[in-house]
Amino acid sequence: MALKATIYKVELDVSDMDRPHYGSYSLTLARHPSETEQRLMVRLLAFALYASDTLRFGRGLSTENEADVFERDATGMVERWIDVGTPDPRDIRKACGQAAQVTVLTYGRTVDVWWRQNADLLSAQRNLTVLRLPVATSEALAGLAARNMSIQCVIDDGVLWFTAGETTVQVQPDWLLRQDA
Repeated sequence: MALKATIYKVELDVSDMDRPHYGSYSLTLARHPSETEQRLMVRLLAFALYASDTLRFGRGLSTENEADVFERDATGMVERWIDVGTPDPRDIRKACGQAAQVTVLTYGRTVDVWWRQNADLLSAQRNLTVLRLPVATSEALAGLAARNMSIQCVIDDGVLWFTAGETTVQVQPDWLLRQDA
């Protein structure tokens, strides 16, 4: 029998002083049996970073050729494509051809090797942004995971503060590549 996804309910309040954007979101995230809580929380962070009423989560790890988080415009075209982890560069290039803006939010111990191997190829994409989370930060985010979460996210000057209960995790992504469409 196949294992089923674990459901996480999230009440997310975002105060983004950089854009400016302020919103409250009631989210349901499904964690695939092979997905870690660390990856789940990085997906939630990606949502918070680009939060909007039209931003959506993809169908998950078992669905190929779909973003982890995405946003469509009024015509149905993909406006923003966000992947987390260290995706195959061919998939990133394909996404860059389908979406106006593509962001990869990398995390984990293999990011530096992945970036060294793929930086030249990915730097040629005109609409790609690549961010790296420090290992300790993504691990601390995983510590916030709970089946029912209430998270406040404040973004100011490129720094994010994720607060759940009495615990706050400061997130300062490193920009590996920043190219706007």
